Amino acid sequence: MKTCSSTPRLLASAVFLAASVNGFQFPDCVHGPLANTTVCDIKASPPDRAAALVKLMNTTEKLANLVNTSPGAPRIGLPAYEWWSEALHGVASSPGVSFSSSGSPFAYATSFANVLTMSAAFDDDLIHKVATVVSTEARAFANAGKAGLDFWTPNINPYKDPRWGRGSETPGEDPVRIKGYLKALLSGLEGGNSPDSRKVIATCKHFAAYDMERWEGFRRESFNAVVTSQDLSEYYLPPFQQCARDSKVGSIMCSYNALNGTPACANTYLMTDILRNHWNWTGDNNYITSDCNAIQDFLPQYHNFSQTAAQAAAAAYSAGTDTVCEVGGYPPYTDVVGAYNQSLLSIDTVDRALKRLYEGLVRVGYFDQASSPYRTLAWSDVNTPEAQALALQSAADGIVLLKNDGLLPLADYKTKKAALVGFWANGTTSMQGGYSGVPPYYHNPVYAAQQLDLSYTTATGPLAENNTAADTWTANALAAASSADVILYFGGTDQIIAEEAKDRYSIAWPEAQLTLLNKLAALGKPLVVVQAGDQVDDAPLLSNKNVSAIMWAGYPGQSGGTAVLDMITGKRAPAGRLPVTQYPTEYTSQVSLVDMTLRPKAGTNPGRTYRWYNNSVLPFGHGLHYTEFNKAAIGLTHSNYSISELVAGCKETHKDLCPFGPVSVQITNSRNGTASDYVALVFVAGEYGPAPYPIKTLAAYSRLRDIRPGSTARAELPLTLGNLARVDEAGNTALYPGTYKLMLDTTGVSEVSFGITGEPVVLDYFPQPKK
Repeated sequence: MKTCSSTPRLLASAVFLAASVNGFQFPDCVHGPLANTTVCDIKASPPDRAAALVKLMNTTEKLANLVNTSPGAPRIGLPAYEWWSEALHGVASSPGVSFSSSGSPFAYATSFANVLTMSAAFDDDLIHKVATVVSTEARAFANAGKAGLDFWTPNINPYKDPRWGRGSETPGEDPVRIKGYLKALLSGLEGGNSPDSRKVIATCKHFAAYDMERWEGFRRESFNAVVTSQDLSEYYLPPFQQCARDSKVGSIMCSYNALNGTPACANTYLMTDILRNHWNWTGDNNYITSDCNAIQDFLPQYHNFSQTAAQAAAAAYSAGTDTVCEVGGYPPYTDVVGAYNQSLLSIDTVDRALKRLYEGLVRVGYFDQASSPYRTLAWSDVNTPEAQALALQSAADGIVLLKNDGLLPLADYKTKKAALVGFWANGTTSMQGGYSGVPPYYHNPVYAAQQLDLSYTTATGPLAENNTAADTWTANALAAASSADVILYFGGTDQIIAEEAKDRYSIAWPEAQLTLLNKLAALGKPLVVVQAGDQVDDAPLLSNKNVSAIMWAGYPGQSGGTAVLDMITGKRAPAGRLPVTQYPTEYTSQVSLVDMTLRPKAGTNPGRTYRWYNNSVLPFGHGLHYTEFNKAAIGLTHSNYSISELVAGCKETHKDLCPFGPVSVQITNSRNGTASDYVALVFVAGEYGPAPYPIKTLAAYSRLRDIRPGSTARAELPLTLGNLARVDEAGNTALYPGTYKLMLDTTGVSEVSFGITGEPVVLDYFPQPKK
């Protein structure tokens, strides 16, 4: 490690301290001390402007500004800045975001469906529109001093195990789906295609191989994820490749866990060899932030990577972490001064980190005048009628119909009395999920029933995972159901069961809820179950003939109740698809949560995700409709392709992005009077490349909208060589000769086979870890 023994020491008591950040403010580039400097010169390049700012700072100021709550440098006109703002599915509560008191401007922001629900829509145009609204509202908050300009979203770790407490924050289990989601989301959040002028700075997290919280004595703060190069390249890193290499995201967050023995935030293999060098994530001087208190996790009681806080700080910054998130009340804090005083941290490393950080703020207009882009956005741009309609659409389009015996849609709902039963029938925050802000309203199922002028009774239900709590719900629920014509049950899971810092042990229906559901079903009345939260094993309900229909709504956001009642009554038609596998209850006893391998291994791992596991209760991509789609067709231009010709004709820098050619899809809606969207999922399968062979792999998808009865919708879905490639044991991505099969939908309603000939070609050589 480079040292700096010739630099002067600083006493801890001499570190520049300022008042904590009490509200965001832009630097004064008109009358302030920075006004006539290169920092505020919009004609200068972003690197030059950032370098000029760092040059103006003294050593004391530099060291103080390497953490998320940065005091700034009033001496030179640099305001304090809080780097920690959140906007997972709307501007969200966080240290950098403050909501006003109720009834005041900026008292709320639009709350869209949470990520997993939106992902189930399989519509990247929808994701882009949502992200555009979120970034617009974020800039409006910033202009009012209510938020920063960088937001620690999205969470893109693949959701490979149903027990993970944070899975609902992610787009699901499949890397192709996640990458498509990211491409659309980041474009909407950061704005346009030019990194020189970002709308906000997005942060892809958590880099890398992070997907557990606390389980069986394991904790994320000390967990060492043991991952093969093959699994790392094929599964855990593709979302970050999209962020860094292809979308050039402004920021990335390193995670709590270690990867193969080295904490992620000190891991030069991850942050230098792969992220910056291999993916060339250097052109815009992008920065890396740590997860919160991840650096103190280097200490002996956790990773035992560093013995002192000063050593931990030096290890993080020297490896490429540029700013450290700290949570107040959990010392020791980042000992930047100690690292510097002990010659463990060079001033060059400090300057490098600060230049990256402030160049990010330059590119987002922090040092520009009030007339610059996005500075005019205001309270009138928050929760507009268009945003409200989009919030409703984000919930409705992600709803997945899991079972239907023909009861739905409930066209004659106005002549029937309904019982709305369950913990979120009249819910509020239970509709939002994690990393949420304050919504303008909670349009829950009871509210939606009132708007429909529906005759109804209501009763709450349990959320408990077992029957140990006193039963205060069954009598009321049965009474409400007994007087009704149809029962609508709103249950599932909530953040009481699974959230950050809390993994699940069971993926069965919570026992108290299943007991109540069986009693409701025994009444013999039409029963619709609407699941919130994460997937649970629906096998008991799927086989129960008295359960008429099951819908999964996830965390549907501020308009979740309206979305669900619109779907039940037929105002909208379901077309969402599961972005995760629904596993049987016994799956949790067959594989450890902390087993990071994907491929099956006899006795210890039955396989993970739909690519390697084939005994699901409901498969990835499952989703029913109110109509029948038939006469499906899938086709390609040719039946044989030459590897050498495919590669020779490609002009892309990264060969995995070389176009293979579009796959054509057409689907016909039968004549039953119901117009509906249809999500076309195209999977690829075949015995080519290294064994074992995956069951199938998602290659492309598209949502075809509003297909009228008797009409046929057609689309061409682009395929790249990377969509067809396999990954070898060293992590290299290669295109192999063989017979390939493309299949439409989870059941392969239409298939086409083609051949690829020639010698295998490596499309991407994966950096190898140093021995």
